[in-house]
Amino acid sequence: MSRKHRIFLLSPANLAGIRAKYVLSAKADSELAHKLRRGVVTLGELFSFVSGLYFRGKLAYAQAFSVPPIDVSGSFVITATAGLLAPDNVVTLDQLREWAGNDIDAGEQKYRTALDRDCALLLEKLADSCDIVLLGSVATSKYVEPLLQVFGERLLFPAEFVGRGDMSRGGLMLRSVDAGEELAYAPVLNATLRGKRPPQLMPSVVRSAKPAALEATARRTK
Repeated sequence: MSRKHRIFLLSPANLAGIRAKYVLSAKADSELAHKLRRGVVTLGELFSFVSGLYFRGKLAYAQAFSVPPIDVSGSFVITATAGLLAPDNVVTLDQLREWAGNDIDAGEQKYRTALDRDCALLLEKLADSCDIVLLGSVATSKYVEPLLQVFGERLLFPAEFVGRGDMSRGGLMLRSVDAGEELAYAPVLNATLRGKRPPQLMPSVVRSAKPAALEATARRTK
């Protein structure tokens, strides 16, 4: 792989799911929930818990293989109303609840206004030789449409994502990190974004998606 500059855009965790309730609920009593209320939780830490294997895979992969230009983060997380944020940004409970109440949709004004703004600002900072890789679904318009409008043919995605579900993608990225082998990328523009489901990953990778901490948290919030 060429060592040209490369940054990653990570799709967000689902804040409407059951894992999110373990930290966003008023009754949540986990360590992470208490840290969130104290304002000491980063976006990467929070989404890694909420999304499990998939986001952990994206975050680990971006940390392992990003080669950003000077003064640019190696990865950014797409958010519902705050545009692009680096994973080390501290997040608040009020902020997360706002995101949970706003749709991530190409036609949603709050989402698009913030995302379009930050993508345009990011493009101004990037050298011509910097690739932008989307680690997220390319089969729907919610990410692809706004990102293509700004980045065009420079927007890439891992070609092996086609046909895989979230868990499979997460496991694939963690394996790539462990092996030190970067996935092959293809331009999103004019790509085949749906395809035959590839062979299933070994169960050992998939089982790591539900850490013991999540089970303990679930018991405390029932």
